Amino acid sequence: MMLLERGLIELLLNVMTREELNAFLRSPQNTATLVGGLIAICGALLGAFLLLRGLALTSDAISHTVLLGIVVAFLLMTETFGMEGDISSPWLILGAALAGVATVLLTEMLYRSGLVKQDAALGLAFPLLFAIAVILVSRFVDDAHLDEDAVLVGEIGLAWANTNSHCFEHCESVTISPDHPAAKHRRQCLNCRALGISPRDEDAEFRWICSNCGHYSPAQAYSAGLLEREPLLVFFPKSITVMLLMTALTLAFTLIFYKELKLATFDAGLAQALGFRPGRLNYALMILVSLVAVGAFDAVGSILVIAFFIIPPAAAYLLSDRLSLMLLIGPLIGAAGAFFGYDLARGRLFGVVPVSDGIAALNRLFGLDLIERWDSSISASMVLMIFVFFILAWILSPRYGLLSTLLRRANRRRRFADQVVLAHIHNHQHTALHSTECRMDTLHEHFRWRPGKMRRVMARLRALGYVRVVAGSAELTERGDRQVHAFRRNMLEAYNMPDLD
Repeated sequence: MMLLERGLIELLLNVMTREELNAFLRSPQNTATLVGGLIAICGALLGAFLLLRGLALTSDAISHTVLLGIVVAFLLMTETFGMEGDISSPWLILGAALAGVATVLLTEMLYRSGLVKQDAALGLAFPLLFAIAVILVSRFVDDAHLDEDAVLVGEIGLAWANTNSHCFEHCESVTISPDHPAAKHRRQCLNCRALGISPRDEDAEFRWICSNCGHYSPAQAYSAGLLEREPLLVFFPKSITVMLLMTALTLAFTLIFYKELKLATFDAGLAQALGFRPGRLNYALMILVSLVAVGAFDAVGSILVIAFFIIPPAAAYLLSDRLSLMLLIGPLIGAAGAFFGYDLARGRLFGVVPVSDGIAALNRLFGLDLIERWDSSISASMVLMIFVFFILAWILSPRYGLLSTLLRRANRRRRFADQVVLAHIHNHQHTALHSTECRMDTLHEHFRWRPGKMRRVMARLRALGYVRVVAGSAELTERGDRQVHAFRRNMLEAYNMPDLD
């Protein structure tokens, strides 16, 4: 990780100064938006395949069960191998990936038993593994807790503060030993706690210890006043590094195995026949979902990360049926939600509209007593903005949107009404009943329509040149007669019926 960060920093320093880079990375908004955007890109790419396979909620299960992999790996590191309990260790990421695979294996084992359906198998597998993780945390891990910020929503707004420091000049580290001139010694009572006595008691036994001994990095040494020259440091947030790595893996996996993933998603049987091994692709996909889930765990929590897997690809699916376009639109929607979500958390919708003013307006209009001061989690606000984009896609989608659906239905109703009236006039034209059946002032009664509806239909038909009014009765024009015959032929062809005329 450190080498990757070092390489990224050196690359960025070619286009900006160290001060500009530090200012950018130390900005909570920049870091939160960047991390949120990277999570959204990974989630949307992987979530598109989960959604099309009908496995969208598998991301929910994996986002919970990765905790088991994290806890087991942490216990093995600290208790078995005596390693330091670093929560950013790659061993924890590996454990989380294995937990995700275990979730998939257990789910498939239960489903293939034939005793439960797939959704029930998933509902049995992940609560079991998540419960085991909670028990292990509460029983064996000291000073660990599961609270709302850590697990449910995370705190992406603090991602900028969890950094690695990289020194480029005056990089002098300092090691203080007990005999170092800067060493500070103090007395420590050896038996005070055991005997419950005061350090002033005559039976108290003491030893001298060094209170500041240890190894100091250049930044720590300068902060402690051990160096005269300030080291030139760049502080790189760890979350950016993790999510950049996850994004690179996700993009590489999607690009390299795009054809195989596409075929296995839409026709697993054909993929198996062609030797593409869809089972292995499925496991690889789940491993990546696990890695992204644990990478995003600290930033957005195990609950809200589900939204990054499901909502952007679902919105993209409303806008396009093509997988390639879904894989482009989904990440854009997720990244836009992350960008505008930070502004929403600060109280401005799309960075312009004050949310507090909207709440105040609701209070005035409906006599409510809502709190007008807006105070929201950044991660939750990002998810909320992604859902806003989903609602917009659901309403405005040109093919599946609410407006287009309503317009198509209205158009079908108009066309049906037009064809019914044209057929009625055609059937009675040139007959003895024409003057009775096709009179303009009584025509609506034959259809049991309101007069206003009939006036609108006749106005439309006359504007199209299908109908004319002669002596108070409706007649078909030549164009209208051709329209009736064309509609009749289309209906006969659609239902494969012979023309009896």
